[in-house]
Amino acid sequence: MKHIHHSLRQFILSAIDFFYTPFKNIIPLQTFRYAASGGANTLFDICLFSIGYNFIFKKHNFDIGHFTLSPHIASLIFAFCFSLPTGFYLNRYVVFLESGLRRRSQLMRYLVVVFICVVFNYLLLKLFVDYFGWYPTPSKVLTTALVIIFSYSSQTYFFFRPKPKY
Repeated sequence: MKHIHHSLRQFILSAIDFFYTPFKNIIPLQTFRYAASGGANTLFDICLFSIGYNFIFKKHNFDIGHFTLSPHIASLIFAFCFSLPTGFYLNRYVVFLESGLRRRSQLMRYLVVVFICVVFNYLLLKLFVDYFGWYPTPSKVLTTALVIIFSYSSQTYFFFRPKPKY
């Protein structure tokens, strides 16, 4: 399993770093890696959201016992179940390599950010779809763009920042 992890990590880093060359005078490598891996995970999340909304929930409410989820909220949860672990993996092993924090600490901090992002996603989707009447997939894209700003800032300056060296 370690060999697969190491090979996957090296493949991802090589692919991202290959495309970094034209940008190296513009942005730091870590920011580029965050944008590339975060962008890929975001695209993955939006695709899963769209698949969930259009094909799994078929644009219909989803009943769970005493609760009923609208199709866009059910799709948000569906996509989240997959993008959460891939996002953590990419942040830990591709973007924030010099963090120095133990995996458990990083995971707990990451989950705090993700929880806040899920709340933002939920509130913004409810606002855009239920109150403004916008289409769900473009609403998800706009919501994601707004949440990325918060996510990057919090992860860079608080959750994955390197430990101070004394």
